Amino acid sequence: MIWMNVKTWNLQLKSTLAFPFVLAICFSYSITNSRGQESEADEVAVIKMPKLGEALTEEQVDSFARLALKNIQTEYPNKPGNVVVDLDSVRTPQEMHPAFYGCFDWHSSVHGHWMLIRLLRLYPDQKLESVIREKLDQNLSAKNLAGELRYFKEKQHKAFERTYGWAWYLRMVDELEDWDDKDGRRWRENLRGLEELLVRRTLDYLPKLSFPIRTGLHGDTGFALSQILDYARKLNNAELEALIVKRAKDYYLADVKYPTRYEPSGQDFFSSCLNEADLMRRVLNPQDFSEWFDKFLPALKNGDGGNLLTPVEVSDTKDGYIVHLAGLNLSRGWCMQGISSALPANDSRRLLLKRSAANHAAMGYKYVFSGNYEGDHWLATFAIYLQTNVAMK
Repeated sequence: MIWMNVKTWNLQLKSTLAFPFVLAICFSYSITNSRGQESEADEVAVIKMPKLGEALTEEQVDSFARLALKNIQTEYPNKPGNVVVDLDSVRTPQEMHPAFYGCFDWHSSVHGHWMLIRLLRLYPDQKLESVIREKLDQNLSAKNLAGELRYFKEKQHKAFERTYGWAWYLRMVDELEDWDDKDGRRWRENLRGLEELLVRRTLDYLPKLSFPIRTGLHGDTGFALSQILDYARKLNNAELEALIVKRAKDYYLADVKYPTRYEPSGQDFFSSCLNEADLMRRVLNPQDFSEWFDKFLPALKNGDGGNLLTPVEVSDTKDGYIVHLAGLNLSRGWCMQGISSALPANDSRRLLLKRSAANHAAMGYKYVFSGNYEGDHWLATFAIYLQTNVAMK
């Protein structure tokens, strides 16, 4: 999700944005491929964005899918996270990651694949179904996933993508686990080797993590534990579930009066505060969660959510760090969805958070199809996570 300037990309936003729900986009780009040839593509899309809670239209599904398909097999620009220990470890992105080499970085590629799988599940018989299946078949082959496993087994990569990328990988497994689909079952089996390694590493890592990582960026512990807990419950992994529940309570149960005025910072795509609460509503029963939430954000009962309830404008979608704030709107939205679902029906905070989630969605959706690669390679995933109610499960 973090951008570096690369001259092989030239994206120009040709049109205007009409807020809140209609985006008119026309952009061109040039890509230098692995053979040194330059290919040109022009794409025009007029997208009426959904309101939160609405099903996606056929045109919206098509537009989201095209954005992911354009990126998952685009090797450059790329931000590798490998540790170089000798000359042999200097490799191209696709050599290191035969499945997840596109989308600028490994985790964005992983959750781009997750998004395409989710769209296939929720919207079968869409216009691009055969293309999506073909691309996923190519990337998620047994051979390619074995290559990913080899990379992770290299001792210098023990902490690679810990824990953000791990969480998205296990979210993808979660998506495939109960899907009655011939292709989906094959992809799910191919993911199993790296899945098992990441579960073992999570079981090894969490007892050693003495303090939670509180950040608006990739390393946030609350986000990762929420995703991995959902996975553990789907897979009936009692050991992993028990460890996450224990560590979540160790890290967060005593938290009170979170200082909301300190969020956000200038390049956040997460609210550590809301990630924490979204985790704790999974960990605690509804009554205990409501009592914990009273102490954690006591002013919210009076309608005061501090900065958390105010959607964030993005001043520059071409800046790879500043555009993180578009993702912040979307991730705040899904956290508010999940938190509100755990509160009593007559709780004033429930309606407050649901309204704020809708406002954050409207703001975040303005930036998903900006035509700038800095956001285009990942924001669609955050939008689909929010719009398809993953947080409500």
